Amino acid sequence: MRYNATAMERRNTPLTARGLAIGLVGLVIITASSMYVALRMGALPWPTVFVTVLSMAVLGKAKGSTLEEINCTHTLMSAGAMVAGGLAFTLPGLWMTDSSADLPIISILAISITGAVLGTLFTIIFRRTFIEREKLPYPMGEAAYNTLIAGKEGKGAGVLFTSLGASALFTFIRDKLEWIPAVLGIYSGSSLFPALSLWVSPMALGIGAIIGPVLALMWFGGAVLGYFILTPIGLSTGLFGSMADADAFRSSLGIGLMIGTGLGVAVKAIATLLRKKKGDGSSAIPRRTVYMIALFCILAVIVLSITTEITILEGVLLIVGVYLTTYLSGMLTGQTGINPMEIFAILVLIGISAVLSPSLAAAFSIAGVVAVACGLTGDVMNDLKSGALVGTQPRYQIIAEGIGGIVGAIVATFALIVLKDGMGGFGSPELPAPQAAAVAAMAGGLSDPLAFGIGAAAGLLLYLLRVPSATLGLGVYLPTYISSAMALGAVVMAGVKKAMKNSAKADEGAALISSGLLGGEGITGVIIAIASMF
Repeated sequence: MRYNATAMERRNTPLTARGLAIGLVGLVIITASSMYVALRMGALPWPTVFVTVLSMAVLGKAKGSTLEEINCTHTLMSAGAMVAGGLAFTLPGLWMTDSSADLPIISILAISITGAVLGTLFTIIFRRTFIEREKLPYPMGEAAYNTLIAGKEGKGAGVLFTSLGASALFTFIRDKLEWIPAVLGIYSGSSLFPALSLWVSPMALGIGAIIGPVLALMWFGGAVLGYFILTPIGLSTGLFGSMADADAFRSSLGIGLMIGTGLGVAVKAIATLLRKKKGDGSSAIPRRTVYMIALFCILAVIVLSITTEITILEGVLLIVGVYLTTYLSGMLTGQTGINPMEIFAILVLIGISAVLSPSLAAAFSIAGVVAVACGLTGDVMNDLKSGALVGTQPRYQIIAEGIGGIVGAIVATFALIVLKDGMGGFGSPELPAPQAAAVAAMAGGLSDPLAFGIGAAAGLLLYLLRVPSATLGLGVYLPTYISSAMALGAVVMAGVKKAMKNSAKADEGAALISSGLLGGEGITGVIIAIASMF
């Protein structure tokens, strides 16, 4: 299903002055609230559907408004949330490690703005691969598109907004009233087998339904492999001395699988360049765009070396790491709807630390740039997916994301400083910042280098064999309650479609219901975050 823009809509410029003004107002509120909720709860709901509904509510009845204008407005509005997440998931770890550490505000601004621009620019390189060639589902992007269509044309509006409302009400009862548990225990575990649980989340069910049984079951298969095959075998044979050792092996293996996928990307790219004949003009990226990205990468290294403790050589390695991890971020967001930006930050930090010896401030600065860039990449790829379905020209969305990313970086920086100075410090009960604590704990190195090496080799091989190894690695790494919920959503929706004989009506209804499940929880999460901030 794809929206066909009218000739008038195609002639109009979708990036309007009123859209920019509305987008920037929403951006400031959502960025500040996202910083608070990321530090307070250690989680960050995708704002994509929330900003879509908000942009549509403001612009929907305006004279001459189009879906493309609404699409560009919500693209700008959502950008700052992931910048805030990238900073919140990394930089507080510096002060948690050393309370006397000094990171000037100019350094934080350089980290956040550099990461935001890199994350936006690198999507230009692989947008066509993921969205047009591989047609990855991008669950949040599809949900935003279905919300736009239902609001504009009324097609399926009843189904979508009923699902959305039910999901929102359920989330409010679960998170605000706390009448429903967030995680449901299925199996309590034993001395050999870890516990199995289920995330009680409409969003997780919706994501599983959208990505489909192949990717969802590959994800769950990773959890089965890590938790219920390797762990009990290792404990029973004495390879692991304790469950903690088994967890260290499993998590390092999962990270290795994701990094192996990144290595496979690099190998495949080099092979493609070597096969390309001289004078071949098949490249999808204009040469001047490549030069522009390369120029900004050089400027980024120089700026970071001046404003932070990152050295020139560390900066060069950082750019390479950001490119590989933003590629992985775009792929995983498209396949699963999950974007583990702090894990990507840890991986690049460990890689650079294995070659050089960055200072403590430089180490967390490196992690901050990577996390912000990966967060922006996931956000813009979701928006570009909905834009592709609407028919918005990508360059307008890239510009909107760039503006939103830079403004969001400034807002997120000041929000971080205000919260640091005004709420008892990071690591306190008010602002536990759990992801940043994990980055601080992992900054010294991998818990099991051998498992990481095995995972990297396996991930490389599987990627070259066209197996979604990053999704498999995510299942190995993440808790079972996430993987099981995704698998349940995929299986239930596949069963419903089969019962309805896989008709076009069944596919459309499934997409609308799934989008509503995602949107309802996402919207409620953002509203609760904004209310909590105030």
